[in-house]
Amino acid sequence: MRILLLGGTSEARALAARLHPDVEVISSLAGRVPDPALPVGEVRIGGFGGVEGLRQWLRGEQVDAVVDATHPYAATMTAHAAAVCAELRLPHLVLARPAWPAGDAIVVGDDREAAKVVAAEGFQRVFLTTGRSGAAAFRNVDAWFLIRAVTPPDVGDLPSRHQVLLSRGPYRYDDELALLREHRIDALVTKNSGGSMTRPKLDAAAALGIAVVMVDRPPLPAGVTSVATVDEAVEWVTAIRKAPTSD
Repeated sequence: MRILLLGGTSEARALAARLHPDVEVISSLAGRVPDPALPVGEVRIGGFGGVEGLRQWLRGEQVDAVVDATHPYAATMTAHAAAVCAELRLPHLVLARPAWPAGDAIVVGDDREAAKVVAAEGFQRVFLTTGRSGAAAFRNVDAWFLIRAVTPPDVGDLPSRHQVLLSRGPYRYDDELALLREHRIDALVTKNSGGSMTRPKLDAAAALGIAVVMVDRPPLPAGVTSVATVDEAVEWVTAIRKAPTSD
């Protein structure tokens, strides 16, 4: 059995390890992060070239099923995989880690709406953790930004007053607490990524009474099968393997 595992997350790496060596897993990484943590088994890096490229690749590689364990905000890849798998009638699963409870956060639909909230609320010192591409929406907002990302944002996308902090999780609560205090942060802007690796910033913000602006997740494509845990994904793959094949 050959599975394409759309990865780049800790859940994808855990799933690849659980399935190896009983299932032939080809893990696919987008290639946007330098020196990524690699899963066990075969790995391909780079895009497919849109829907048509993915369709041709799946046919050429004779893949039996696709598991999408990408980041919750990789909406384009998730949509492409859902469309192609439906067309080819390939078993398809989305492994989506549970979202964080929003709590008292101001929930917004995208980065631009988050920027409008920051401006309207008059926040002055903002911890921006929406990734390198998220900085552009805040370019014209009159505030100071601590921008944390794995790779540097483009210079033209940066607000006039900022500091870039290149860093990769997991993060510890005590460190996040110290960071927020050191930079006198009055608002945290984050995506609702879920999981434990970056959760401590929310806990630290709550402890200090710092406002949180949370960019909501894009919805999954209609009709897809999704699970929340690696265990459930393993069960799904096992059921596919044991299902009788038709001639």
